Amino acid sequence: MAALTDTDKRIPESELIINGDGSAFHIHLRPEELADNVILVGDPGRVDMVAEHLQDIEFRHQSREFVSVTGKFRGVRMTVLSTGIGTDNIDIVMNELDALANVDFAERRVKSVRKSLNILRIGTSGAIQPDVPLGSFVFSRISVGCDGLLNWYAGRDEIALADYEEAFKAHVGWDRHLPDPYFVRAGARMTELFSGVTIPGMTISASGFYGPQGRVLRMPLAMPDMLEKFESFSYDGQRITNFEMEGSAIAGIAAHLGHNAGTVCAIIAHRYLHSSNTDYKPVVRSLIELALDRLSVIG
Repeated sequence: MAALTDTDKRIPESELIINGDGSAFHIHLRPEELADNVILVGDPGRVDMVAEHLQDIEFRHQSREFVSVTGKFRGVRMTVLSTGIGTDNIDIVMNELDALANVDFAERRVKSVRKSLNILRIGTSGAIQPDVPLGSFVFSRISVGCDGLLNWYAGRDEIALADYEEAFKAHVGWDRHLPDPYFVRAGARMTELFSGVTIPGMTISASGFYGPQGRVLRMPLAMPDMLEKFESFSYDGQRITNFEMEGSAIAGIAAHLGHNAGTVCAIIAHRYLHSSNTDYKPVVRSLIELALDRLSVIG
């Protein structure tokens, strides 16, 4: 892993922007407001769905798409934060969460003792395998980034699965104009927590909803047989199960920074059924209950 920021180096104002109230620039959380257990949701409206299960609510903040609440579930303190859509937003959220946990905001220096957060994304997703049913829950044991975000950071090869990447590019016939894909494992502890209660998955985080997930409206695809190639790819006994849009950046940045992270998604769309469940709130509520139950075990 690439060396992290030196504790003796002061992080300048242009690198870490801190609001006048002492909160991180985009997500508007102060260090003392962040719990060690963090649930990420894409939709800002989903924060309140999670918060319905929490007691001792400390606050509710909102800034653009970033809505946050901290409270307790079964006595365990948790922060719920919305991210919006896409790995570009995850780059903001993950870096600012880490700064809240591991940077002294007053001194602008990395703390000598680092904290590892438990970070779980609860999302929705579309299945590309015929035996992954609508309404099921998939935990992304491996996340596949087709967005290129992790490639901007030094040391990506030290956390990525190079053998998977090379096999994938060869199988798919990866277009040279696209960013190099990256494969990253979820945190070991998070994987253990969701073992046996979810479908183990290898999940693609697409950089868009239409073309990057094989949807064709008026523009043709650069790789017309992309979905067939994705579905048929298998390596080390694992196959690609589903699409979503954020998990790869969570897994990659968490691996770089030493956090225990994972993504679990409810399947609300299916390639083979050519349908989507537009009334998916009940299945999301069930996933929220499962996620809170499992995350509370960490304590």
